Amino acid sequence: MNIHTIKKLSIASLIAIASCFTSCTRYLDIMPDNVATLENAFAMRGEAEKYLFTCYSYMPRDADINGSPALFGGDEIWELPDIGETSMYRQLAEGNQNINSPIGGNYWNHLYSGIRDCNIFLENINTVPDIENEERLQWIAEVKVLKAYYHFMLVRMYGPIPLIRTNKPISAGVDEVKVARAPVDECFAYIAEILDEAKDDLLLTIVDPQYMGKITKAVAYSLKAKVLTFAASPLFNGNTDQSSLANLDGTTLFNAEYSVAKWQLAADACREAIAMCDSAGISLFEHPAIKAAYLISDTTQNELSLRMSFSEKWNTEIIWANTQSWINRVQVLASPDWAPSPQARVWMDNRYNAPLKIVEQFYSNNGVPITEDKTWAYGDRYTTKTATHADNHRLYIKDGFTTAVLNFNREPRFYAYLGFDGGIWYGQGRFDDNQPSGLFYLQTKLGDPIGTQSSFQGPITGYSIKKWIHPDNVRSPSNYTTVDYPWPLMRLADLYLLYSECLNEVNGPNEEVYLYLDKVRERAGLKGVLEAWTEYSVNPAKATNQNGLRDIIRRERLNELAFEQQRFWDLRRWKMAMTEMNKSVVGWNVHGSTTDSYYRPTNIFQQRFNSKDYFWPIAEYERNVNTNLVQNIGW
Repeated sequence: MNIHTIKKLSIASLIAIASCFTSCTRYLDIMPDNVATLENAFAMRGEAEKYLFTCYSYMPRDADINGSPALFGGDEIWELPDIGETSMYRQLAEGNQNINSPIGGNYWNHLYSGIRDCNIFLENINTVPDIENEERLQWIAEVKVLKAYYHFMLVRMYGPIPLIRTNKPISAGVDEVKVARAPVDECFAYIAEILDEAKDDLLLTIVDPQYMGKITKAVAYSLKAKVLTFAASPLFNGNTDQSSLANLDGTTLFNAEYSVAKWQLAADACREAIAMCDSAGISLFEHPAIKAAYLISDTTQNELSLRMSFSEKWNTEIIWANTQSWINRVQVLASPDWAPSPQARVWMDNRYNAPLKIVEQFYSNNGVPITEDKTWAYGDRYTTKTATHADNHRLYIKDGFTTAVLNFNREPRFYAYLGFDGGIWYGQGRFDDNQPSGLFYLQTKLGDPIGTQSSFQGPITGYSIKKWIHPDNVRSPSNYTTVDYPWPLMRLADLYLLYSECLNEVNGPNEEVYLYLDKVRERAGLKGVLEAWTEYSVNPAKATNQNGLRDIIRRERLNELAFEQQRFWDLRRWKMAMTEMNKSVVGWNVHGSTTDSYYRPTNIFQQRFNSKDYFWPIAEYERNVNTNLVQNIGW
């Protein structure tokens, strides 16, 4: 890896230099249009702004099937296999990581290329003559946040990494550019340092619609909160499993000593981020009581608040959304075709489903785990029941439909985030919930309209990802029109739950821990933690001690942020992946054509995850080029 300071060099010169230094990464992958030299790239404001956008262009493609390991590389979503559009990260989910051509290993060069271009921008932006100083400082701050984020993404994947504070001069020798990995505490400290430098020079809010998605104060403060929470988490804080990882000179890369002070730093950062979000007018999203000119019930209003906190672009809860990655194709492929037409195949294939363990993870309607709810018949969950209006499920389950007991008496997020056999799917052109019989509902048994019909079509487990699908999408006889939105990277509920987690780790349960935890639960239509556990749990004391509340906070994150690419990283930072990622992927027997044959738990795949899988292997090629790079443990 070789990151250089580059001035007055043509692209041809860059290519020539790159060929001379075998340790170099790829040079300018993206150059501003019609710019022959970097000197010209910063000659005027307009050209410099193009280079600013180049720095943004390295943001991951979170909504693309091959864009992020957290989408299909974990245990939360299972996809159809071997259909041409299968994500490469399915191989990661199946436990097939390797060192010769690591799955997702392209991030290494891609992100270091982004860091290099960020450094080029920072080194040259002060030469631009026709830019106001306030805007210059704002752009510098944006690029520093991007640089911090790209470093953070690498740390999440690899642990300790080489830090590229500045680009090396073009005169640097081969040995000088062979940068060793920095200790992981130093990595986190450097990322936080960059964010501190940047956060107060950013705009509080973005007014001009064409610039939505640019980095703001709330983004920088919230990113710092997340970074420091990762630094305080078990994977990075006192992880003795990594104590033997060291550089060639003997530098230890992990501190094996646990520090509660890291949690305090993270809690302080979360508190500051929440205050900044308040200043920016960011709040938990609440859908109005009207939809498409119809007055809607409290039930539907609550469901739309939950669904659209993720799928409604630039809603009040969004802190940061990735405008480099809009959710379009994934929406189409994930959607069940609730109104199939012989006139046209529109690729609504229901290709991505949630395994049964994720389905069972959601709370009962009393706001506690179904394994703990003393009023919920956990042992009967795989039996069936017929829905009636008396069940108070008329907007959740089709009246008169027989479905699994597992689908009854669940929390609102269960119905907002998941589609299932017999489940009502509000929206898609039908908005009058005063007439439930007119709303779409799913029929997913073999031979049913949305049952499996070919290797290209689901269901896989029987539970579709409704959360991704915007309620205003419309299926016509000849096409499927989607309402696209940028992938949300962070929303306020995420920040609230991080804050509760950090506070609990510092001092255990207290009023402030419950306050922010219950804000999220209240929006989800649930009672507060203490009330719910006291009234309904077989273990009411769980909510009043640190270990028990830790489990509750983690479950709340997994439920609230389900299918948002958070679980993948949370399981790792909590060191829970060894448990969860070695479980079987289980679903209903989707090849069953009757109620009895369909509702049978069926093993689909046995996942594999070893301790070495907590971190990516560094590709052997990279280590051959840079001999100072030590390999991660186990690889």
